[in-house]
Amino acid sequence: MEKLDPRIHAYRADLADERLTDKVKAERYVPGDLSHVHRDSVPLFSEPSFDGELQTEALFGEAVRIFEIRDGWAWGQILTDDYVGYLPLEALSPGLLEPTHRVSSLRTFIYEQANLKSPPIALISMMSPVTVNGRDGDFCELADKGYIYHTHLVPVDEVEVDFVAVAERFVGTPYLWGGRTSLGLDCSALIQIGLLATGQFSRRDSDLQAASLGELLNNTTDLSQLKRGDLVFWKGHIGVMVDETQMLHSNAHHMAVAIEPLEPAVQRIRSNGGGEITALRRFSNYKGNN
Repeated sequence: MEKLDPRIHAYRADLADERLTDKVKAERYVPGDLSHVHRDSVPLFSEPSFDGELQTEALFGEAVRIFEIRDGWAWGQILTDDYVGYLPLEALSPGLLEPTHRVSSLRTFIYEQANLKSPPIALISMMSPVTVNGRDGDFCELADKGYIYHTHLVPVDEVEVDFVAVAERFVGTPYLWGGRTSLGLDCSALIQIGLLATGQFSRRDSDLQAASLGELLNNTTDLSQLKRGDLVFWKGHIGVMVDETQMLHSNAHHMAVAIEPLEPAVQRIRSNGGGEITALRRFSNYKGNN
């Protein structure tokens, strides 16, 4: 059988998603039960332990398909990007709420009441899906809990035009390996969130993005060909050009999202053992230059 990537296909030797019945061998197959995240965000690990390595995060309101529950952990798959791993069960609620809106600001509070002086009960990040029941003055009332200021939300089907402009809003946000929120995120999450805001699907990890986003540029050494919106890849890292010479990326050198000249970044990454550029990719339909 074809070897499937376990990061985006839910299978183990003892258990697998029933949608993979003809593709992987497992002792049993289950359809999984749908749930959603009711915390601000929730970490996903490769093992059912908080001592493990953070792989990614699921955002408030995102749907998760759960295949197994054991000892307070759920083994499941985030439906936004198919990422598979272990999440603390206490952060999930059974069933789905059909989202009507998403958070368009970097982050926003959920208030207990439709009053900016009421205590906030959550702080959620860009691209978090929510279900709005109605309007109370300047606030949108959520179906499950609380109120969000109306200008921080847009209809779920409303999309941005320029994914680079979305990513630029995160400049100064701390770098966090596996992070996917406006309080901390890594290089591939920065690109993913920008693309999701423009209605484009994106895988989570940089190697998966390098294999699927845009079209490959043949010459990886000719940096003079680059323009806004082009993606630059190294092994385990990704950045995006904001113009012909400067790159935006979340990185462990600045420990933040930063814009810097590409050439010095290339030299620094090489000298620090990060190797050479592995790929350059371009979106032929990118509208940020128009």
